[in-house]
Amino acid sequence: MSELNNNTEEIIEYTLDISPVEADYGADQIQILEGLEAVRKRPGMYIGTTSSRGLHHLVYEIVDNSVDEALAGYCDTINVTINPDNSITVVDNGRGIPVGINSKAGLPAVEVVFTILHAGGKFGGGGYKVSGGLHGVGASVVNALSEWLEVYIYQGGKIYNQKYERGHVCYPLKVVGECEEEKTGTKVIFKPDAQIFTETTVYEFDVLKQRLREMAFLTKGLKIILRDERISEEMPEAKERIFHYEGGIKEFVTYLNRSKTPLYNDVLYFEGKRNNVYVEVSMQHNDSFNESTFSFVNNINTPEGGTHLVGFRNAITKTFNDYARSSKMLKDSDSNLTGEDIREGLTAIVSVKIEDPQFEGQTKQKLGNSEARSAVDGIVSEQLTYFLEQNPVIAKSICEKSILAQRARDAARKARDLTRRKTALEGAALPGKLADCSDKDPKNCELYIVEGDSAGGSAKTARSRATQAILPLRGKILNVEKARLDKIYANAEIKAMITAFGTGIHDDFDISKLRYHKIILMTDADVDGAHIATLLLTFIYRFMPELIKQGHVYLAMPPLYKLEKNKKVWYAYSDEELDSILREVGRDQNNKIQRYKGLGEMDAEQLWETTMDPEKRILKKVVMNEEAESEIDLTFTTLMGDKVEPRREFIEENAKFVKNLDI
Repeated sequence: MSELNNNTEEIIEYTLDISPVEADYGADQIQILEGLEAVRKRPGMYIGTTSSRGLHHLVYEIVDNSVDEALAGYCDTINVTINPDNSITVVDNGRGIPVGINSKAGLPAVEVVFTILHAGGKFGGGGYKVSGGLHGVGASVVNALSEWLEVYIYQGGKIYNQKYERGHVCYPLKVVGECEEEKTGTKVIFKPDAQIFTETTVYEFDVLKQRLREMAFLTKGLKIILRDERISEEMPEAKERIFHYEGGIKEFVTYLNRSKTPLYNDVLYFEGKRNNVYVEVSMQHNDSFNESTFSFVNNINTPEGGTHLVGFRNAITKTFNDYARSSKMLKDSDSNLTGEDIREGLTAIVSVKIEDPQFEGQTKQKLGNSEARSAVDGIVSEQLTYFLEQNPVIAKSICEKSILAQRARDAARKARDLTRRKTALEGAALPGKLADCSDKDPKNCELYIVEGDSAGGSAKTARSRATQAILPLRGKILNVEKARLDKIYANAEIKAMITAFGTGIHDDFDISKLRYHKIILMTDADVDGAHIATLLLTFIYRFMPELIKQGHVYLAMPPLYKLEKNKKVWYAYSDEELDSILREVGRDQNNKIQRYKGLGEMDAEQLWETTMDPEKRILKKVVMNEEAESEIDLTFTTLMGDKVEPRREFIEENAKFVKNLDI
């Protein structure tokens, strides 16, 4: 940052076999619901956001259409390419979008698909049994939000082509060549419109990699090939990843558990069809204390769960309690195991395919179909009961872990209840080390969690007492990735944060009780500071994830350097920024450059001026891409779990992105 004279706070976002459909799939299976107006005016209504997340969502919409062809039994390979100009090419070997004239529109069906909103083969017209893109907006929305889009269709020995610019047809559908008679498929090439995606139009290989890998896991046997053809000094040759999993979600669970130690070798797998719902469930316990269960409907992630997840949880809770009772592991006087006890250390994938899914809300984040609950419950109950009877050693190990979790949970509850009683009696719930703010409206209030008493002292002096609260932490907090709930409640620093936040954790969590709408983690700009910030983020992600999802968590950005010259002061937040300032002011001998090793080196005035003044500071907002939730979970496990090898692999793979490591 150049001379500190800006007056606006800057916030950066951190970071079964499905039988083929027998009905004809032709031009009249493409149904029209309404036109394409307003997509460019209100893109957020259709893709959520025009940030980087929305940019990548365009790719998923096109790939989803190809995956739907795979689910229908007509496609086994999808190629996704990031082209040198940051356009995207998606090619599949499905049936190809119909090219005949749609009788209702009087247009080629492919033109209807790409230019008319809510038009597609997924509204009961016989084109698809199951699909992800049920709203029929995917292709047309991508077209509307692209500078240009071109489609090629391979059918009947001919290659058809049409091009669009910002959703408008450039020329009628035409034949541009010939191909082998048996070749079928669709190729879509599009370039996102910089007028819409003003933040960035640059695709991130790793973001696409995570989502496409997940799609391949969920579609047994489907091969997805991702290729990046952008050549640069950092990447002198194209890179490619191939995702192909014949084991489907069984391999998904193995992948997610690779940074954990499984409790048993088998990955349990249940499948079946009931009430026209096809169910796949895969699960395996590990020796950790956190549950990692992910649910999907027609390959769409449902981060808020729904009826399919309720059915799964009901099934395992009842089945394991029945087994523990019948095997005498639970006595008559013992209380039942709770679902949380049984799911401690569980990694599970719950995937259903359903012809007419009903989602709650436009975001497709929660399934509402009642038949999905009974289908999952029935299939898992029957097959899990049989598995436990045939595998008593595994059954015993899971029950023993669940009973230990039950005891720990009882201990944690007693500790929590004791805290509540003290609060009621003493009337002083807040931790003594907290310097609270005077304003009581959470919307105006922010809490700085500060590393160390020294920096905490400076922060208390520097702060705006009306709206800024300070909570200093002593040393590194407990790594919650390796601890049960009773240990977590016994940790003084974590208890202080839980009390200060006011929301409670886990089942007790209530976002309406949050006392501060900004929770800012302020740690030193070194390796130890980064470790402490990671420990804090791990705690919040595991026990209060809604704080991140609703945008309440931030990272402070203290400067690395202070430069003084001729009584003027500049602060630099990176080596590159320092170089830029020096190029601007000159590299003279009388430049005074101070390298801050920690927050404790700043006096109160400097800390306020650089890191705490809302009109001048820079904050990084911690955001969570729920479309890649399984990868986020895996990252925390890799970084904070017991296994060393996956962490070493992670460091080796990402070390090239570290420009300056201060140890």
